[in-house]
Order: sequence, then structure tokens, then C-alpha cells
Amino acid sequence: MRKILVWDLPTRLFHWLLVICIAGAWITGERDAYDWHMRFGYAVLALVLFRLIWGLVGSETARFTSFVRGPAAIRHHIDELRRPGRLAPHAGHNALGALAVLGLLALVALQAGSGLFTSDGVLTDGPLVEHVSGSFAALARTIHLKNFDLLLILIGLHVAAILSYALFKRLDLVRPMLTGRAALPGNIPAPRIVSLVRAILVAAISASAIWALVRYA
Repeated sequence: MRKILVWDLPTRLFHWLLVICIAGAWITGERDAYDWHMRFGYAVLALVLFRLIWGLVGSETARFTSFVRGPAAIRHHIDELRRPGRLAPHAGHNALGALAVLGLLALVALQAGSGLFTSDGVLTDGPLVEHVSGSFAALARTIHLKNFDLLLILIGLHVAAILSYALFKRLDLVRPMLTGRAALPGNIPAPRIVSLVRAILVAAISASAIWALVRYA
């Protein structure tokens, strides 16, 4: 076994910044600090856009084509989980982890996107409210409130799965997402890691796109 770089720095930064921004949006929303709530929402949108682009042009383990698999792979992984002992080592997300990534991205995008069209009817309007009808804004507000419950449930399942892998399969998924490195046997090749320059360009494009959307909507 040798430790190799599995998760590149941009993917790790995305992961932990998204955790911080979701927590920040939740706390500021509960405390009616809507200016900061909206700033966190814009940051979430930029992060999601970055991850979608990075899933196409990023490092090997970050690309959707490397970890999104069909039903057969999911069934195989579930069967593997049922068997005693450790899981077969692999680099990147497993088949169930891929579903978690896609589900979280979808719900987070819906949460932040619906906030753009949401109005509390009193003090705070999303930047795109004036471009939609009152009924659409009301629908967006309902989605914004209800979808967050679904998001919390999925986050809870995600954390529970990580703990289960650690307790029952002795697989630490947290440390590699912090350090980027995981212990893998020599027969598994190191994934291809792309230049940080590409990540900086993708981050600039994502942040600029969301800034322009909010600024010039």
C-alpha cells in the first residue's frame, strides 16, 4: 500500500467551502440576517457552477465520467457492503457516493436557485423577483423553504454513511478529503491531476457568472 493523491485541492476546497456556506446560509436565515444569507447563497451558486464545470474538465476523480455508474455498479457495491470485511480499495467515489454527489448538487442548486426568485413580501427580495410573476415568486419561496428540509435529510444520510463506512468497513473517507491522499495498493494507478491554473480559470468564470447574474439581472 502507498499513499497517493486522490482528491485535488480544488475538489477539496469546493467540498469544505460548500459545507461552510450551507451552514452560514442556515444560521443567517434563522437569525433573519438576510444580507449575509443572500451572500452565502450567491457563494453556493458559484460553488455549484464550479463543481459542474470541474466535473467535466477537472482531475480524473472529480470528473462525472469517472464515478457516475449505472444500476449494475450500484448493486455490486451494495452486495460488497453486505459481505464481511473491508471493501475493495478504489480511487475516488464509489457507486453510492456518486448518487450522493449528484443528489446533493441537485438539491443545493435548487435551494440557492429558488432563493433568487424568493420574496418575504416585506423587506427582502431575491435579485430576480422583479422578473417573475407573484405566483412564481410564491412558488419559489415554498420550494426554498421545503427543499431545505430535504437537503438536511440528505446531508444527514451522507454523514451517517460516512460514519458507517468508518465503523463497519474501517474505511476513512474524511481524512482523504482533508489531505487529498489515500492508501491504495500498487496495482491501482494514481489518478490524473490537472493543473491548478485550470481550476483558477474555472473558479473565475463561475464567480463572474454569478456576480453578473446578480448585478445585471
